[in-house]
Amino acid sequence: MDNYAVIFDMDGVIAHTNPYHTEAFKQFFDKYRVPYTEQEFEEHMYGKHNSYIMSHFFKRPVRGDELKRLEDEKEGLFREIYKAQIKPIDGFLEFLASLKAAGFRTGVATSAPRANLDLIMDGLGFRTQMASVLSSEDVQAHKPDPEIYLKSAQNLGVDPTHCVVFEDSHSGVTAAIRAGTKVVGVLTSHTREQLPPCHDYVYDYRGVDATRVKQLFASGNG
Repeated sequence: MDNYAVIFDMDGVIAHTNPYHTEAFKQFFDKYRVPYTEQEFEEHMYGKHNSYIMSHFFKRPVRGDELKRLEDEKEGLFREIYKAQIKPIDGFLEFLASLKAAGFRTGVATSAPRANLDLIMDGLGFRTQMASVLSSEDVQAHKPDPEIYLKSAQNLGVDPTHCVVFEDSHSGVTAAIRAGTKVVGVLTSHTREQLPPCHDYVYDYRGVDATRVKQLFASGNG
């Protein structure tokens, strides 16, 4: 399967970080006296880039130096909260090993800052297994724009139609569909009904292996 690739989002796909992002945002917004609800977090935080999140909750455009300052503050808070809690979604590392043994090219593509990605890759020890590593700093347009998945496919030397993307958010699934890849919905943050239609769905990676990915290509659906 050397001319095929599997690309992973990070938050909610490799590690179940969303509860820790939620806690970081709560502390951050409380400091700035910005109101929020749990429903807003579900609709306007998961899978979104910080430029969107900050602008939505502050109810005004947040850009440039102000965005960088606020983003650094919030993400630093997240890393402080999460650094002692790093663990993969069940079965992820075994699934990744199965993909590598089967000859798949693998990459990670996240809307999160590189410092968050570095924390999780190094904490879980899979950096060397990813031939393409992209974070928010590596693209101009963020999910649901397909740029990050098109760039990942290019980095991996594989046509997007020969890629499977694992995503957990509406914006991420939409980005992968727009890129022309097959998509597996990871149901850690949303239900199947809350996501655009995917080619397959998983709750975690227990019992998932390279054979299941091969079957997606063999089926020819989508």
